[in-house]
Amino acid sequence: MKARIDWTGAASFLGTSGSGHSVQMDGPPDHGGENRGPRPMELLLLGLGGCTSFDVMSILKKSRQAVTDCVTELTAERSEAVPAVFTRIHIHFIVTGNNLKDSLVKRAVALSAEKYCSASIMLEQGGVEITHDYSIKSADREG
Repeated sequence: MKARIDWTGAASFLGTSGSGHSVQMDGPPDHGGENRGPRPMELLLLGLGGCTSFDVMSILKKSRQAVTDCVTELTAERSEAVPAVFTRIHIHFIVTGNNLKDSLVKRAVALSAEKYCSASIMLEQGGVEITHDYSIKSADREG
């Protein structure tokens, strides 16, 4: 896996992934940025959320669950001292569907956390406390 980061002025950088996709990053105005993109640490949090969401949805699909929506909310705390690393992250999955089985959603979240999500496991091995929970919503069959 490869990536390239190009400085685009002030505190702004363009990141390009090995698959050819780009994202503009920028620092906050108090650090010389112009707020033209997410901060690098925000992207790290987004990457974690994307990784674990991918796992949960894949596992639920294989479990033949009728998922109509999945929203993953992440809340992170960072150290006050430099480096301002993540110290705690909470991941909350809101899974919507028809006749979803609680036991299978719980299993999907646990498997992602304990076995499949490379980002989550890497961060935990680095000392970040990561917690997970979920809620299930019934889909509106008529809407």
